[in-house]
Amino acid sequence: MNASIPRFLLMTAGIAAALTASAHASIPARRYILASRTVYDAKTRLTWQQSVLSTALYTWANAKTYCAGAGTSLGGSGWRLPTLGELRTIIDYSHDNPSIDSAAFPSTPATLFWSSSPVAGSSSGAWGITFDYGYANGYRLSNNGNVRCVRGK
Repeated sequence: MNASIPRFLLMTAGIAAALTASAHASIPARRYILASRTVYDAKTRLTWQQSVLSTALYTWANAKTYCAGAGTSLGGSGWRLPTLGELRTIIDYSHDNPSIDSAAFPSTPATLFWSSSPVAGSSSGAWGITFDYGYANGYRLSNNGNVRCVRGK
């Protein structure tokens, strides 16, 4: 140990480094199980649409309609627009631009993704997440955004 650096400063630096590492922990290995065009999240028991077309943008109403009909391309039934809480579960804050596991969800644009959650007290807004840094915001229903459909629970 360097005698010129007090012991408590070294301990403080070690604690700060440990806190920083845990705050930016990545998603655990084997959490996601990849299948044909879908990703199963073993932690939340939700199945997600794996890839999205960054050029296909939807208003909120069109996003809900798209997911309701996603069974034709993704297989199975029960596909829907995720709630804000569900969408938050796939944010990976250890990455940015996009803040998502790129191995499980390749080519995810770092832009708005719609949730099914309306903004409380508003008939013209719904919540969405931008995957640049994983922020949630309220957006006008007429805005165009990306869609990642989900099923389960």
